[in-house]
Amino acid sequence: MPTPTVTEVELIAACVRGERRAQRQLYDQLAGLMLTVCRRYLKRREDAEEALILGFAKMFRALPNYRFEGSFEGWVRRIMVNEALMQLRQREMMTVSFEDFAQPENLATTAATADTQLQAEDLMHLLATLPAGYRTVFNLYALEGYGHQEIAELLGISEGTSKSQLSKARAMLQRRVSFAAVTT
Repeated sequence: MPTPTVTEVELIAACVRGERRAQRQLYDQLAGLMLTVCRRYLKRREDAEEALILGFAKMFRALPNYRFEGSFEGWVRRIMVNEALMQLRQREMMTVSFEDFAQPENLATTAATADTQLQAEDLMHLLATLPAGYRTVFNLYALEGYGHQEIAELLGISEGTSKSQLSKARAMLQRRVSFAAVTT
């Protein structure tokens, strides 16, 4: 006999009651996606896994306060992003490195073409090579949908710095995509 499907509301309620099986099910449903979120901010897999575990611990503690407003996945994602940012602050300097501009792969001048085919894994690798500040602002803005004011508040920087970091991240990514297209 097949196992009946549990709604998200029922699963969350079971987790709040402390039912381990429900907690495991929720973890299994979200862990892969949330690890990907953490990996976008943290270069080392071990650091991303630590952020994931700490993020889930916070999520389970905060679960009784979840108000079912908006997407549950979005709520969990926000917790994971915040945890990844905390790990990032502890592990990496989020400053601009001008040395990155001197690297040959950053100096490519060939424009990227529409037929440049990069796989998601390749794009993730390119994102991981950005300096921490660029990578963080790019992820928050382009992938998470935060505005520059929110990013500035989250990171303790000015709105202008957020805009500048995004612009520089985009330029660096474009140069690296161009370089990758030329070398393949």
